[in-house]
Amino acid sequence: MKWSEIRKAYPNQWLVVEAIQAHTTPEKRRLLDTIAVVDRCDTGSAAMDRYGHMHRRYPSREFYFVHTSREELDIHEQVWFGIRRGCADTAER
Repeated sequence: MKWSEIRKAYPNQWLVVEAIQAHTTPEKRRLLDTIAVVDRCDTGSAAMDRYGHMHRRYPSREFYFVHTSREELDIHEQVWFGIRRGCADTAER
């Protein structure tokens, strides 16, 4: 689905979504071309918790928690320096 379709189907709601197809612009903005709704949540904190659960369970997949009141998704890629906690656990074994 496109973001505009999701907004119409789930008005004024917190969602956990997965990027099925996405790309990054030269300005490091992440554009989600095709999105799947994973879960609907009552609050932002519930959506964040659900996102965390999904991210830990499927770390190679691209999840976001969003509210459909936003006309556009404004996602910027961040560069992470150093070792992430999950990677450090694996490296020590």
